[in-house]
Amino acid sequence: MSEGRISSLNSRPILLLGKAELALIGITVLWGATFLIVQTALADSGPLFFVGLRFATAAVITIVISRGALTKIARKELIAGSSIGAGIFLGYTLQTWGLQYIPSSTSAFITAAYVPLVPILQWLILRRRPHLMSWIGVLLAFLGLVLLAGPQPGVAPGRGEMLTLISTLAIAGEIVLISRWANEVDALRVTIVQLAVTALLAFTFMVPMREHVPTFSWLLVSCACGLGVMSAVIQLVMNWAQRTVSATRATLIYAGEPIWAGVVGRIAGELSRTIVIAHLCS
Repeated sequence: MSEGRISSLNSRPILLLGKAELALIGITVLWGATFLIVQTALADSGPLFFVGLRFATAAVITIVISRGALTKIARKELIAGSSIGAGIFLGYTLQTWGLQYIPSSTSAFITAAYVPLVPILQWLILRRRPHLMSWIGVLLAFLGLVLLAGPQPGVAPGRGEMLTLISTLAIAGEIVLISRWANEVDALRVTIVQLAVTALLAFTFMVPMREHVPTFSWLLVSCACGLGVMSAVIQLVMNWAQRTVSATRATLIYAGEPIWAGVVGRIAGELSRTIVIAHLCS
C-alpha cells in the first residue's frame, strides 16, 4: 500500500462510516455474543479441544463455500494465514481458558484492554503512526470501557482475569497482522489457512497440556457448529474490511464488543431468571 493511501486511511474522519466499517460493526455484535456461548460449551469441554473444534468447523465451512480457492494458494498466503492463525490460537485459547473462572461479561470487558495496544503495535510493527484523532478516539473508547466495567479498587485479579488480560496482546497482534497482509493476499484463501492453523495448534497442544477429548455432547456439538459459522464470518469480514480500514480505526469499532457481550449476558440472565420463576410458580 502506498504512503499516500496509508495516510488517507489514518486521516479519515472518525465518524465517517463506509461499507467496510458497517460490516465491522456487524461482526462486533456477533463477536460479543460468542462469549456466553463459549462459557456454556466449557461445561462439557476443555478449552483447547473446544477452540480446535470451533475453528476446525469454521475452516471446513469456509472450504466448502470457497469452491476450490485452495488450488490457487500462494506462499505469501500460507505465511500470512499461519502468522494470523498463531495469533488467533493464543488469543482465543487464553481467553477461553479464562472463561472457566470468570463471567462472560467480565471476560469481554478485560479483553477490551487490546484497544490501546493496537495503535502502539501498528506503530512499532507496521511503522504507521496513527492520526492524532485516532489516538484520542482510542483513549476515549478505553476510558469508557473501564468506566462501564466498574473495576473495584483493591481487589486482586484472579487466574481468569490474568489469563484474559494476557490474551489481549495476542488479539491486538492478530488485528495488526491482518492489516499488514490485507492488501497483498486473497482474503478467502488466507481465512481458510488461519482457521485451519488455529484448529491444528489447539488440537496439537492438547497432548502436552494433558487435555482429554470430552465425551459426546449435543450441547458441545451445537455450540461448536454455531460458533464455527460465526468464526468463519467474523474472520472473512475482518480480512476483507481491513483492506480499507486501518488497524487503529478498526479497533475503535471493535471496542463495542464488550458492550454487546454485556447486553447478551444480561438478556440471558434475565431469561434464566424468568424460566426459574415460571418453573417455581407452576
